[in-house]
Amino acid sequence: MQRLASLKTWLGRRAEEVLALMMASLFVTFLIQIVFRYFLNLPLGWTIEYVSITWLWGILFGYAYVTRDCEIIRFDIVYSAVPTSVQRAMDVFTGLTCAAIFLWSLPAVWDYVTFMAVERTAFLRIRFDHLFAIYLPFAISVAVRCLINAWQAIAGTHPRYNSGATAEAHDHD
Repeated sequence: MQRLASLKTWLGRRAEEVLALMMASLFVTFLIQIVFRYFLNLPLGWTIEYVSITWLWGILFGYAYVTRDCEIIRFDIVYSAVPTSVQRAMDVFTGLTCAAIFLWSLPAVWDYVTFMAVERTAFLRIRFDHLFAIYLPFAISVAVRCLINAWQAIAGTHPRYNSGATAEAHDHD
């Protein structure tokens, strides 16, 4: 079990590094875009395309592989005002509903992603199936997270169900 935890930690660190490289390349490309457009008066189309693609991949890759459950921002005014048993019921309902929607949509998403192999982006000539492929692990990750949250709600094992735990108490797990 310790080896599995070590592997998870190691993979998590590599995912963070990949995301950091994506964001750094996005920033550098953005600066190149500014210099060429506003200082040299030579707009580059590929920079806009690259920034858009990297932003999309960064958000979906980041949520799928880097963001932890305690780092997700929630609007929980009503949630915090109800008893723990109602919170758990809400978590089971939303977790199962969200997971069902994402899992139900996977075949259609797969069909769309594979269909888009016929198209390429305008400047970088990246096939759209490669571009959109990140959505599949994202959708699976969301579904798995929702199922884990639903299970933790059923079992009552999530840290937020501990008496006296507040949002501030478990933000930095």
